[in-house]
Amino acid sequence: MKGLRASRAFRMKLAAAPKRVFPLLCPIREYDWIDTWQCRLIYSDSGYAEPDCIFKTDFPADGPQDTWVVCRYEPPQLIEFVRVNPLRAIRYTIRLRETAVGETEADWSQVITGLDEDGNAFVRGIDEAAFTTRMEELEKMLNHYLSTGRMLRHA
Repeated sequence: MKGLRASRAFRMKLAAAPKRVFPLLCPIREYDWIDTWQCRLIYSDSGYAEPDCIFKTDFPADGPQDTWVVCRYEPPQLIEFVRVNPLRAIRYTIRLRETAVGETEADWSQVITGLDEDGNAFVRGIDEAAFTTRMEELEKMLNHYLSTGRMLRHA
């Protein structure tokens, strides 16, 4: 059995400098700006994202419960996670680059690999349009939080 692999990417334009954006890319700080966010922190010395931080999420549309590990942590330019469940593994990278004073381009990329035949079926079924829609929603939520300090709530 060979794992099937797919990649996807999205570029966000954010109305804040990387030093303001980066701390929000954290399993605990995402409660501040993502209305539907839920996680269970397993390990962190600081209580926030840091090297080797581990947390779990359970979003049924993404398959079984996921375990996430922060594998690269380079404030304020890059954070990378390995996200694994029984079906697939994802390397999830977010790179921040200041494009002008107080503006950031955030490149979000995922490399998804099936771990068995069911995982390969999951990879084959990835909906690029749904991914783009979700990323656009996250961009809107993050920009709203950066400009107002409040979460954008969905009905």
